[in-house]
Amino acid sequence: MTRKLKIAAAQLGPIQRSDTRSDATRRLVELLREAHAVGARFVVFPELAFTTFFPRWWLDAQDEVDRLYFEEAMPSAETMPLFDEARRLSVGFSIGYAEKVVDANGEIRRFNTSILVSPDGRIAGKYRKIHLPGHAEYKPDAPFQHLEKKYFEVGDLGFRVWQYMNAAVGMLICNDRRWPEAFRVLALKGAELVTLGYNTPAENLHYAEPEPLRVHHHLIMAQAMAYQNATWLVETAKCGREDGFRMFGHSLIVAPTGEIVAKTLTEEDEVASFDCDLDMAANLKRTMFDFARHRRPEHYGLLVQPSANTSP
Repeated sequence: MTRKLKIAAAQLGPIQRSDTRSDATRRLVELLREAHAVGARFVVFPELAFTTFFPRWWLDAQDEVDRLYFEEAMPSAETMPLFDEARRLSVGFSIGYAEKVVDANGEIRRFNTSILVSPDGRIAGKYRKIHLPGHAEYKPDAPFQHLEKKYFEVGDLGFRVWQYMNAAVGMLICNDRRWPEAFRVLALKGAELVTLGYNTPAENLHYAEPEPLRVHHHLIMAQAMAYQNATWLVETAKCGREDGFRMFGHSLIVAPTGEIVAKTLTEEDEVASFDCDLDMAANLKRTMFDFARHRRPEHYGLLVQPSANTSP
């Protein structure tokens, strides 16, 4: 029997600095209902879905940053309505947020985090973003900051795959999509479906790059990573003009063949969905991308040498 799972990419339009978590949660609940109405059983929400993209600002008062943007518990009183509605509708979802935790040594740690939530409202998996973009120092001449390296630690949970809703599911976040090693590790662990939320500025902070080229890179990365790793891939944006700074949309679902099967058209709250044949991924892993037969890891040693000289 073919394994089918109807999946929705639930894109968020902008969340302004003045918006509350409760405001964001109400919109997320509406998107969940919209996805359920078209038959989706699994919904992929964006990175940092409950707040504006705060790493665009240099903020000195860490206590205020924690209060405004980080979650010490998930779900919290403000975010619980999303979990309650998912449980009522029996819909699973993944979602990203800024996580503050106290470790076993009493040290406060902060991560850019994504979770898998089962249709019964239980957290089934957690991933902490590994490839943090941007910078940690203040750039006085920049039109905006990109301070993920200031506000977050590199994720410490590795790349994991969970058996979830009859599929092998992995999670990545935003900039992870630019690093093929991340997808390949998930594929080697058997991932048939990868979720990835993002908040991507329309302007490149580091060098001049036309927006159409940024979007082109976004699309070809998604198609290449899905195809080369024989996985379904769902990438979902938070986008639009947040507090005067624009992020692009183009949320999409990509088949293991590299074909874009669903895509958003706006930079507003929008749902794009597709009935995904999970066995398509499994079949490709037995044929074209049978890693056990076709990979040659004995020749890939350079990939795991951090200080390797990569000069021509």
